[in-house]
Amino acid sequence: MAAPQAEYELPSGKARGMLFPETHRMLNTKGIPFSPPWQTSDVGKPDQPKATQLDACRAVACFAQMPIVIAEDDLVSRTLISNLIEKWGFKAVVAQDGHEAMKALRAEQGPALAILDWMMPDMDGLQVCRRIRESGKMVYVIMLTSRGTKENIVEGLHAGADDYLIKPFDKNELLARIQVGFRILELHEVLAARVKELEEAGVEIGDLKLRIPL
Repeated sequence: MAAPQAEYELPSGKARGMLFPETHRMLNTKGIPFSPPWQTSDVGKPDQPKATQLDACRAVACFAQMPIVIAEDDLVSRTLISNLIEKWGFKAVVAQDGHEAMKALRAEQGPALAILDWMMPDMDGLQVCRRIRESGKMVYVIMLTSRGTKENIVEGLHAGADDYLIKPFDKNELLARIQVGFRILELHEVLAARVKELEEAGVEIGDLKLRIPL
């Protein structure tokens, strides 16, 4: 049975992309779970993955079990974003300020990706970015904020953010940017492993030179 199109229209204006409960397509077909927004049109097709599966992407699959820190002092926004993250198949770790975000990021096997609001009490998003970069930990940072001037964007990127998304945001765009972040993290992991292999090979070659007279 076809899904009612009228119930899937996105709201317009400044609230566009933020009223997530109202933007879900309502399916009358039993047994089909909630579909992430980028797969909605493919639900029910025999050659498509289940709606609850992640988009087929090796980089995303590699990091799917790593939690994403969401630092946002507004309860409604924090809840909406974390719900989206979990529906996409990721594990969300919520923080209501910068201190909680840093605590989560310092944890052993800590998150590799963080979504930070700029304006938070005590420690704002820019301060969190700077501390992450000072620590040397590999974390991909998406700044998600209503501060959208060119000067704001430049300041956020200079502070250490890898990406910058302005509120109100489109949830499909947020997902795409998360996927980009995971691809970059995967490339970093591959490069680090390759460098380690080369260093170990260099040590072995050095040992051989000492043992074998030339």
